[in-house]
Amino acid sequence: MRRRVTDGVWTRRAEWEPAVLSVLAGLALWEIAARLWTIQFLPPFSTVVQTAVRMTLAGQIVGNLGFSLGNLAVGYGLALVVGIGVGLGAGRYRKIEYALDPILAGMLASPKLLFVPVLYVMFGVSRGAQIAVIFLSAVFIIAANTMSGVRTVDAATVQMALVFGASRRQLFWKVLLPASLPLTMAGVRLGMGRAVAGMITGEMFITLSGLGAQLRTYGNRFDAAGVFAILLVVVAVALVCSRGVRHVERRLTRWAEPTT
Repeated sequence: MRRRVTDGVWTRRAEWEPAVLSVLAGLALWEIAARLWTIQFLPPFSTVVQTAVRMTLAGQIVGNLGFSLGNLAVGYGLALVVGIGVGLGAGRYRKIEYALDPILAGMLASPKLLFVPVLYVMFGVSRGAQIAVIFLSAVFIIAANTMSGVRTVDAATVQMALVFGASRRQLFWKVLLPASLPLTMAGVRLGMGRAVAGMITGEMFITLSGLGAQLRTYGNRFDAAGVFAILLVVVAVALVCSRGVRHVERRLTRWAEPTT
């Protein structure tokens, strides 16, 4: 048990150290470059941090962050339910796959910014439009990866489950979903990144609140420090969300990790 704990600590350390060092190196280069070349629209990192702290103390960050995270939770949650459900159906039944394959291919290749005018007409300036942007940004990659994961399940395993009397529901929950989890969770992780990007895109063009709307406001003022301060918050949100999904992925797919 002691050896397993020690190995786990070393594994986490080996994972975190390169990431932390690369981030610190990038921030140091940012600070040095901004001070050496005095680029007009690239304030030093220290200035951006001071601006972010000032905006937080003034209440400009927390309220907008809560609005954005609420939309993200609803939109991404719907994308998970629909994406995994559609992916399981398309992966199991060829006719559904043939019907959805061109739609998934087209939607994955299309910039999600194209949806904004249509959603604006449908929902107006509302949270519904923002949630729809987040949903559309994430659902297709989740569905595509889930479908691919189901298609990789060994046919012999499926036949064995059917021979032993598994119902369709049991086949999905006990065989197809667990066996397809590695690829499905990869789609879930990619979907989270796209959902955060969709959150900012939708707020910049549709809503009047949220981090994206605040980003638009400071951009219109040509306030580079304010823009980068909000971007720092967005990056932090993306990193925390991605790390959370990664943690869930490791717990669910621990059986698929190599033992040596």
